[in-house]
Amino acid sequence: MIKVAFYDAKAYDMPSFEKYGKLHDVQFRFLETKLNEDTVELAKGYDAVCVFVNDSVTKTVIDRLYEMGVKLIALRSAGYNNVDIRSAFGKVHVVHVPAYSPYAVAEHAIALLLTSVRRIHKAYNRTREFNFSLNGLTGFDLHGKTVGVIGTGRIGRIFIDICRGFGMNVIAYDYYPAKDSGIEYVTLDELFMRSDIISLHCPLTDETRHIINDEAIGKMKKGVVIINTSRGGLIDSEALLDGIKARKVGAACLDVYEEEADIFFEDRSGHIMNDELLSRLISMPNVIVTSHQAFLTEEALNNIAETTVNNIVSCFEKDGMCDNELCYRCGNIEHCKKERKERCF
Repeated sequence: MIKVAFYDAKAYDMPSFEKYGKLHDVQFRFLETKLNEDTVELAKGYDAVCVFVNDSVTKTVIDRLYEMGVKLIALRSAGYNNVDIRSAFGKVHVVHVPAYSPYAVAEHAIALLLTSVRRIHKAYNRTREFNFSLNGLTGFDLHGKTVGVIGTGRIGRIFIDICRGFGMNVIAYDYYPAKDSGIEYVTLDELFMRSDIISLHCPLTDETRHIINDEAIGKMKKGVVIINTSRGGLIDSEALLDGIKARKVGAACLDVYEEEADIFFEDRSGHIMNDELLSRLISMPNVIVTSHQAFLTEEALNNIAETTVNNIVSCFEKDGMCDNELCYRCGNIEHCKKERKERCF
């Protein structure tokens, strides 16, 4: 029996993880609290921890997990910017779910875009009050518009396919362009200058943090629509708000927020919002915010649970490789330069 402390558990997580856990002799203890320096002791006596995007897996947390004999950190997400991979190397293995349902995230990005440019959220609120006026609901066609996609991994490429279905012109930027993809790659500056719509589909790294900032917004078209379903830290939120107030940014569609850790995934409706920046963004008529729900489909939840459990089991097999391991050994965390025939350490 492999025992796993499952942090930041939500009701929608449990059924699929219990299902696959029973199939593979993995026992989960579901904890509502997030993993951080104050809650790491709850993992004592467990073989592994399972964490999500807003758990804080710092060097201090990793060192304590190692001292307690925890052998594995299993991310139930693709992103890993909240884990100090470098500090984990040689102590605790780290695995993630590289692809659970790229369609879920790409489709949510399109849903946000359509909702924004066709004012569907405003029309919904009006008609519930029997107000059938069309004043202020004028949108624009997506057909013929230029969309700039930053990041052309699986999600980015699926988003591109959907945009092409609408008859949109697609340009893209990526540190590692997809070969033979038929995608028109341009410089970041050219993407900013040419795009009517910009959608972010890249991981959060030191290089991509605040890739959308004051300088970038200054290069964009007046009225540009910005979509972010990746990581909040890709956008400088202060710069975004300034761009909206200056009428430079025509609309923002956000499923993530830089300081979301203590806000998203929780019901804050009965509380005063202390984050003034988020409050101001939400109050803007041309801003749509969803609470990191782009991944949330039945298919994705099932795939996340199945892959995570398989990752856990593989790491506890004798002489087995850790499936989907994140490794600092060769400096290329997700795509190891060496042909993997054994564990990273």
